[in-house]
Amino acid sequence: MLLAGSAVLLAALGASRLSSWLGLPSLLLFLFLGVGVGLWVEFDDAHLAHDLGFAALVLILAEGGFTTKWREIRSYLTLAGLLATVGIGVSITAMTLFGHFLLGLDVQTALLLGAITAPTDSAAVFSVLRKVPIPGRLRAILEAESGLNDAPVVLLVTAATAWALGESTEGPGLILVMVAVELLGGLAVGLVIGWLGARVLKRIALPASGLYPLGAMGWALLADGAGAYLNVSGFAAVYICAMVLGNSDLPHRNATRSFAEGIGWVAQIGLFVMLGLLAHPERFSAEVLITGVLAGLFLTVIARPLSVWACAVWFKVPWQEQAFLSWAGLRGAMPIIMATVPLASPLPQARDLFDLVFVFVVVYTTLQAPTLGWMARRLGLTTGDDAVDIEVEVAPLDKIQADFMQIKVPAGSHLHGVTVFELRLPPSTVVSLIIRDGTPFAPGARDVIRAGDELLVVVPSKYRYRVENRFKQVGRGGRLSRWREERG
Repeated sequence: MLLAGSAVLLAALGASRLSSWLGLPSLLLFLFLGVGVGLWVEFDDAHLAHDLGFAALVLILAEGGFTTKWREIRSYLTLAGLLATVGIGVSITAMTLFGHFLLGLDVQTALLLGAITAPTDSAAVFSVLRKVPIPGRLRAILEAESGLNDAPVVLLVTAATAWALGESTEGPGLILVMVAVELLGGLAVGLVIGWLGARVLKRIALPASGLYPLGAMGWALLADGAGAYLNVSGFAAVYICAMVLGNSDLPHRNATRSFAEGIGWVAQIGLFVMLGLLAHPERFSAEVLITGVLAGLFLTVIARPLSVWACAVWFKVPWQEQAFLSWAGLRGAMPIIMATVPLASPLPQARDLFDLVFVFVVVYTTLQAPTLGWMARRLGLTTGDDAVDIEVEVAPLDKIQADFMQIKVPAGSHLHGVTVFELRLPPSTVVSLIIRDGTPFAPGARDVIRAGDELLVVVPSKYRYRVENRFKQVGRGGRLSRWREERG
């Protein structure tokens, strides 16, 4: 098992590099890798796939929460929340009508198809969108939507499966109330545990820096477990908890984010390879292939744009941004995992539905993901050269009540050409070292900062946020950033 597992992992790493060269999302190659492994390994356990898939999604959502910047998404949470709820409803309705009247599916199967294909996928959004140079507000909306829409869809797919089996006793109104209660309850659990976890991790001194990322991930997983125990959405809880932790002034915050990103990649690789194993494309009929393609095209052209318009029209979002939000509603692992819910039940048409959804995801992702950057440029939303923020790492110096900041200056930052003196940092804050091209030196007030430099700064703890914000202001606006803000 170790030999086979390590071989698949290394093959997946090679596939991720190949995906960058080909311009395709790595998740597609992970799926195809799983299909290839399936030629030698037989895997048909839908129950196990369902459980492992949900566990992987928890880790992926945690990674998304840790790397989501609150200051970037807070202004767009209302729209993202509508897309994750009202938008889901519009998409389900459109896909149900399409499936029943145009594809000839019975109402139960059409409704299941609509519910399964409704959510955008956090794994696809987090891994693909962060590589595309697009305005931060659009990325924030799409990331928040993908982090929140998993919760209502789980309940809707479960209810639709029970209805198809003739086991449903709840009416539509009660189901909507249950969705709202689970989502709001999950948000509350995530906020409480995230706040508590941040306070604990800041106050205790762990014996090794590597324990802080483990502790943060432990709190995020605790939120998921607590949500499940309280019968609210664990998905919403883990995402919100991780976002609270990731935006708190935790020790070794960047190391925590890097650790979460690594765990997220492992979860994505395992998830997509497993789903590829479960697919068995040799069983796909011509009807399933054609139906999957048609469903992918209908969602791209009609259902997704309609759901975006129904939510964004109230915020007077420009049509160019609505068009991009429609095009960038990526589907990935989430619809395939949702298709394992009826597959694990005795529903007769579940196997064909799973195969249809697999084809749908491949078509939809292949059509959209590689063209996101091109679409953003065609719509005039970006020039492809958006600014990149500095990287800040913080470690506590307990004995002198100070923090040690490690700041990396990326290419294109407006910190390039600014002198240490022009930073105008608070009292007792010292740029103690600059590392340039691998060579460290102690800077003076007139030394100039260059792109690619790594700055080591000692700052009193009470000035930490002020110093971090100052570096980010100068990185975005140059040495006159504060004056420009005051004049504005």
